[in-house]
Amino acid sequence: MKILILGGGPCGLGAAFRLSELQHQDWKLFEKNNYWGGLSTSFTDHEGFVWDVGGHVLFSHYPYFDNVMVTVLNPKDEWLYHEREAWIYMQDRFIPYPIQNNIRHLPKDIFWECLQGIIQVNCNPTNKKPENFSEWVDACFGKGLTHWFLRPYNLKVWAHPLESMDWKWVGDRVSVVNLERVMNHYIYEKDDISWGPNSTFRFPRYHGTGAIWNLLANQLPQDKLFLNHEVKYISTKHKTVTFTNGHVEYFDYLLSTIPITVLIQLSDIHNTALPSSSLLYSSTHIVGLGLKGNPPDHLQTKCWMYFPEDNCPFYRVTVFSNYSPNNVPDISTQWSLMCEVSESEYKKVNHHDVISDVIQGAINTGLISSRNQIHHTWYHFVEKGYPTPSLNRNESLLPLLNSLASMNIYSRGRFGAWRYEVGNMDHSFMQGVEFINMVTHGTDELTLWYPEIVNSPHPSGKKRLFSGSKTF
Repeated sequence: MKILILGGGPCGLGAAFRLSELQHQDWKLFEKNNYWGGLSTSFTDHEGFVWDVGGHVLFSHYPYFDNVMVTVLNPKDEWLYHEREAWIYMQDRFIPYPIQNNIRHLPKDIFWECLQGIIQVNCNPTNKKPENFSEWVDACFGKGLTHWFLRPYNLKVWAHPLESMDWKWVGDRVSVVNLERVMNHYIYEKDDISWGPNSTFRFPRYHGTGAIWNLLANQLPQDKLFLNHEVKYISTKHKTVTFTNGHVEYFDYLLSTIPITVLIQLSDIHNTALPSSSLLYSSTHIVGLGLKGNPPDHLQTKCWMYFPEDNCPFYRVTVFSNYSPNNVPDISTQWSLMCEVSESEYKKVNHHDVISDVIQGAINTGLISSRNQIHHTWYHFVEKGYPTPSLNRNESLLPLLNSLASMNIYSRGRFGAWRYEVGNMDHSFMQGVEFINMVTHGTDELTLWYPEIVNSPHPSGKKRLFSGSKTF
């Protein structure tokens, strides 16, 4: 049984790791770039600053994944452990994340408007099932909070109208508002900062997130790993993959982690209808600001911040030097901010001006006080940054994934499965592991088919061991 893997990101490497663990001999992994990690790689710029491809943090829904991470990096001295400090910057102030639990920090008139909306949705809940994400937000949070934060922020991050998005992906991604908690925090002047699965996270001490995947690749059989191999054509009839360098490989099973839309374009599958309107995505501009001096007091301990307002182009900024002091050459005299700007056909970005717009936004929001603080900038553009959980996505994907599976071709990973709700590093890695378990042992691919269960905590507080019915 010869298994080919296309793509050396977390999903592909997860499959390779599991094959190696099972001592299965007949497999190969091909990556088009000259590095491992895919969207989870890291770069070191010409000045020695380290940058990730977006604000990655490592947390997990799986004991198996946790155990693998211990084999990759020594937990005593190669990981740094952080308590999350996430904030929202709006109305000229920082508010603890999630905002729906901390609206007491808003100006009084806006606080009251948000509270009124929360009271209304709690006292007069609707029985109507939301038709899209926009309706879900209105029904769960009320008009005030939706107007001031949820609608502008979500448009900024997703780069698509909320009316074009489904809402069933939410799971543990969004904290649903609780009126009793909101009032308790207001009366007793308390903050709620520990919600969510990433309230604590770890980060490599050296070389950024990409170090995880480089080190994991180094532990695999090197004669089965191939960089600089870009796919040119996939023949489902002959079960072969042809690469742009002329290399050809036969397969019994093919695991593809490249975007499923690209997989179809590169294959001989001609009768597959894949409406582009149902598979949406956003692109990501990542602008790194290499800075002189030290972070100001209000940024000394922050991890990342969300920005819903239009005084800046970015939706999220990470104080990346706070993740590890080794993300800059000299932590005593340098620090760094990593800014993310989304783009889509609905939200265009001027590529020529994005760096200067980010710098002005950093000044407008008080992240830096002057352009003179900037030592240099770093820029990276990702055409496919995040898959959008759009309306009718599942109706398009399910028959396509089943059709591919009938040909022993399996599309997995962030854009292979096109499921944002299971697109984190741990999810993607486990999609690869579970694919191999399915092929070799006939077990279910739980992460792909059961996202609502994978992402829900067990009542005991432990990571859930999966059960339930298959849904998509």
